[in-house]
Amino acid sequence: MDKTYFLSQSTSLTLVFLISVIFAFLGIFHSKKFKGINNYLTANRNIGLFSLTTSLVASALGAWILFGPVAAATWGGVGAIIGYALGTAFPMIFLIYFGKKIRDEFPKGSSLVEFMRKKFGNSLFKLILLMTIFYMFIFLCAEVTAVALLINYISGTELWITALIVLVATLSYTLYGGLRASIFTDNIQMIVIGILLLIMISIISSSSGNNFSFTLINEKNPQLLSSKYIPSYTAGLTFFIAVAATNLFHQGNWQRVYAAKNYQTLKNSLVISFFIIVPIVFLMGFIGMVSFSIDPSVRPDLGFFSLLLKDQTEIISLMIIILGLALTISTVDTLVNAISSLFVVDGKATFNLGKKTDYLKISKYFILFLSLIAFGIASKGFDILYLFLLADLFCCAFVVTVFYSFYNKVNEKTAYISIIIGLITGFLIFPFPDFSKSLLVGVFLPIELFSTFITQSLLFLSFLIATFLPVIILKIKKN
Repeated sequence: MDKTYFLSQSTSLTLVFLISVIFAFLGIFHSKKFKGINNYLTANRNIGLFSLTTSLVASALGAWILFGPVAAATWGGVGAIIGYALGTAFPMIFLIYFGKKIRDEFPKGSSLVEFMRKKFGNSLFKLILLMTIFYMFIFLCAEVTAVALLINYISGTELWITALIVLVATLSYTLYGGLRASIFTDNIQMIVIGILLLIMISIISSSSGNNFSFTLINEKNPQLLSSKYIPSYTAGLTFFIAVAATNLFHQGNWQRVYAAKNYQTLKNSLVISFFIIVPIVFLMGFIGMVSFSIDPSVRPDLGFFSLLLKDQTEIISLMIIILGLALTISTVDTLVNAISSLFVVDGKATFNLGKKTDYLKISKYFILFLSLIAFGIASKGFDILYLFLLADLFCCAFVVTVFYSFYNKVNEKTAYISIIIGLITGFLIFPFPDFSKSLLVGVFLPIELFSTFITQSLLFLSFLIATFLPVIILKIKKN
């Protein structure tokens, strides 16, 4: 029996095409007035409070917010939501301090990796560059896959069609206008995202009635709100560590640090962004707990849609598509420009090609190549969560050493040792895809040797060790 969809494929595809083309047109039209490499990389360093704030928030909130926090809340409870929300927003507070330092010490820069090149030698800098690009590429794949799956869920549209339209439209204006185009479209996308999220949360709240409350959750699934529920703490810390660490290496954030017209604008924008992001992510997680309490049989990551589409309204389906596209395109254009900018800025130090080499042109070919791979992954609908977690582990192993070096002198050998030890030990405990064991727990050593807490918290422990073991190494070497 054929599945019944909420919208016809023709209507869905028409909307996807129109929205994508509108954003592409707006990005190209706006950036025609702003040519040159400075606009491409840092928007000429003169972005004001409103534009910077909307861009930071739109870039941080991808299509993942419709799935991730909703699903995490069903097993990690309120702790998972708090960790997820604070982990997503924490880099904004972090950048208030590190953003000031990097702007003061390296005022003509445009990337964190560029700053690291000045701190360390070429070999460690290349490792940081590789890790940063790997993480952002996985993020790119995840976003395109998420929106393709969303449109497929609504209308049955084949994954490759949505992936192709979104990628072509986003690449067309981002590779043309760079950061200037990305920030301008982010402003519009964030307004759309804000309005639609408010409407949809209001619809869910009113249609759910008394069920939209902590009381229902406490009646049906009290463990999700319990202070004695251990997975709530481990999930919260896991999400906080992983999400915060990865976002600190997001080149899109560092570009915006440099794009602010002055430090006061940057500081105000980061504070406002923090207080916008936290309640949005928390609310999505809360909706996940409500959905799970109303109907535990619903797939965890579809909780938001199950509440929103229970009456199968076409208007709501159209709004979901627009929301999904705005969230995805705002994130994808940031990632595309971020990866391209790294290639432009650090390409010469990495590859040392001829003096006349046009690194901007090569960066665009590199982005097209990565986008082709992302298209292939999204077309197949692969679950890339595991790859995402692996990218998170890499970021966790790097984060302390890299940012400790901002305020303390660390030689390259010590930095290398701390990162590699953090990475190896974290990887030994990092769970297999079925999360039942790891290399250390269950392969090298019998699983029976370990407590239940360890065997059930492998992901949490791997992130924790990868993040904080380098601290011990740095302290030992310092003394």
